[in-house]
Amino acid sequence: MEKIIFFGLVIPIMAYVLYLGGMAIMNGFNAKEANRAEKEEVKEETKTPISDDNSSLSDELEKLNSLRESGVLTQEEFEKAKNKLLNT
Repeated sequence: MEKIIFFGLVIPIMAYVLYLGGMAIMNGFNAKEANRAEKEEVKEETKTPISDDNSSLSDELEKLNSLRESGVLTQEEFEKAKNKLLNT
């Protein structure tokens, strides 16, 4: 009689608990993978090409230089603006 109770109740309950545990683990893996994909997607969206940064920096430096050469900026103002651009 005890074997019938064991096989009839305990084993199905243990199988169900193992099933729930496996499902929880799989849901965790799926959520982690989705989070990783979302982070990579955001990273790609915010990533700016390095060449654009360099060209815009050189353009700004050229503008500052032309302002200095035309007399709008003094050498001191030019140096401050240049250092500000290079440090950002």
